[in-house]
Amino acid sequence: MELKEGLLEKENGGQGPQAQRKKMSNNNNSITHFLLLAFADTRELQFLHFCLFLGIYLAALLSNSLIITTIACDHHLHTPVYFFLLNLSLLDLGSISTTVPKAMANSLWDTRAISFLGCAAQVFFFPFSIVGEYFLLTVMAYDRYVAICKPLHYGTLLDSRACVHMAAAAWGGALLTSAVHTANTFSLPLCQGNVVDQFFCEIPQILRLSCSHSYRREVGLIVVSVFVEIMCFVFIVVSYVRIFRAVLRIPSEQGRHKAFSTCLPHLVVVSLFVSTASFSYLKPPAISSPPLDLVVVVLYSVVPPAVNPIIYSMRNKELKVAIRKLILWTPFKLLCVPT
Repeated sequence: MELKEGLLEKENGGQGPQAQRKKMSNNNNSITHFLLLAFADTRELQFLHFCLFLGIYLAALLSNSLIITTIACDHHLHTPVYFFLLNLSLLDLGSISTTVPKAMANSLWDTRAISFLGCAAQVFFFPFSIVGEYFLLTVMAYDRYVAICKPLHYGTLLDSRACVHMAAAAWGGALLTSAVHTANTFSLPLCQGNVVDQFFCEIPQILRLSCSHSYRREVGLIVVSVFVEIMCFVFIVVSYVRIFRAVLRIPSEQGRHKAFSTCLPHLVVVSLFVSTASFSYLKPPAISSPPLDLVVVVLYSVVPPAVNPIIYSMRNKELKVAIRKLILWTPFKLLCVPT
């Protein structure tokens, strides 16, 4: 045994196994910042990226805030479907606010640096928002299933207590998942430098910086998370199979159109979310390239929070009327406030 440790010490440059493990564990302490992927090298293109991201961020901020305010203020919208939509808008705001402001600041000030704590915050809050949104989309599929397939039991199965419990389960599950992944990711020794090949810190990019033999535990957690997400996807698919079967049994064409139109926004949002995220993480290595990876990540991390409110309000007359009422009523109330 002593001879084996002596040989290992000789191979490791005079340091024994315990010294090597201690050195590896201290690698994270020596990293004070990370370097993110730059969008462009010239100031003109950097400013163009800043303006583009600023427009998308302001659109997402305005549209999601408008939906949250409208649902909160209009008592006619205090129903399960709009309660879940309010939670979805909150998570969309959290998702885009985690990544885009730092990317805009880096483009504006011509820098790539992000602090260690800032990177850890992105690693925590971005998966929290994405996983929470996915869980909520699963719950919203159940809401549509009950509304169409079991309309007489809708008030019983989805009363206020049940809605709060399902939303709390989605937020709690996302919090637990994100906390476990973040703690486990940053407990790994980072031996491959501090350059992140993405415009924000995400778990797969941080894992690439870890030692080649130390990331297996996190990969195991990712496999478990993927299994849970697949189960959620199967639940959504099964729900919509039953929904479509119920819609096709509706005798009138107008009734079928009305029932299907209530599901269309959710179906579009789920399709956009699942397709872009799946392509980002499951695309073949043969077609992978830095520009393509960047475009795909932008599609699933930046675009959905900006377009989700538009998708949900486009074919929803009740929501559009409430938004129009809020926009017209607020300036009138401000003008009528006594001075």
